Amino acid sequence: MYPHLQYRIALTCLVLFFSGCADTPKVFRFDNADQATKKVWPKGTEKPRYGYIGELTGENNFRPENPENRSSTSKILEWLTGLTERKPDPIVLRRPQCGTVDDEGRIFVTDISRAAVYVFDKPAGRLEIWDKAKKDVPFLTPIGIAQGPQGQILVVDADMHSVFRLDREGNPIGEFGHDVLKRPTGLARDPQRGQIYVADTRAHDIKVFSDDGNLLKIIGKHGEGTGEFNAPTYLTFSADKLYVTDTLNSRIQVFGLEGKVVKQFGKRGLHVGNLVRPKGVAVDSESNIYVIESLYDNLLVFDNQGRTLLALGGTGKETGEFYLPSGVWTDSHDQIYVSDMFNGRVTVLQFFGGAQ
Repeated sequence: MYPHLQYRIALTCLVLFFSGCADTPKVFRFDNADQATKKVWPKGTEKPRYGYIGELTGENNFRPENPENRSSTSKILEWLTGLTERKPDPIVLRRPQCGTVDDEGRIFVTDISRAAVYVFDKPAGRLEIWDKAKKDVPFLTPIGIAQGPQGQILVVDADMHSVFRLDREGNPIGEFGHDVLKRPTGLARDPQRGQIYVADTRAHDIKVFSDDGNLLKIIGKHGEGTGEFNAPTYLTFSADKLYVTDTLNSRIQVFGLEGKVVKQFGKRGLHVGNLVRPKGVAVDSESNIYVIESLYDNLLVFDNQGRTLLALGGTGKETGEFYLPSGVWTDSHDQIYVSDMFNGRVTVLQFFGGAQ
């Protein structure tokens, strides 16, 4: 046997041995969190309403709990791995679309470039990639995502024309809507009534399904009138109301439980608060409404009557700036998550509460 081959085999055996022994706990941390005390909105006021927390970028959000006190085994493993193989590229977000946060604090982000769901499992201290829509069938274009019944995660795939069910471990367990959906994008659920709303962008309507996946009704049709749509995209459901981004009509429409419009706002224009290409929509605990204005790379904040309160962001890659953002969602702690698509990250803000 050649000496160099013996050397490589010996190193490989050592790597395998020590990898079985090494167990370095990791904890979740926001990337770029050192900027947290430097970015607040509105600027120059005594009482800011929003603060920058940090970013979700990928596996860099999970770091050793005590990096200065790593075990000797971990250090040996890193050294041996460096000798035997090239360090793999880090797992990072590529083109994040939208997301949700479950009751355990896990953050789910759809990514159309990776064709997968990234799961930032904060309690377990690990990043997972769920890329299967069905057994042995990968996602193509996952966009909308929402929490389903019994701990399920629901994912809309635009090119596969379906809503897919995953269990809490990411295993595919079913699908629905394939026979009626043309190009679904947005997704929201009313947990109290067990109804699932899907924005069918190409059909210019909202399809409503039961938790069992049966089509219950269709809201809207193609048009510019009240209750009509031109390429609806993102959805959110809050306090018995469905919020719909009516993208090519440049507005937000809000529907009650009976499927009737109770409010709408937004218009095209060049002023702050105008909607030209709105995408993501979300609502916080005080009924403030968040809308992504993708053309101007802004996150717009409206009150519950649709009046403009604040604009955050602007074009760029620096802290608090966006480049073609897409989705926005909130969690139970009033943290606001913005899919900063072409910067390959999710920016996270904290709403401090109080009257705007």
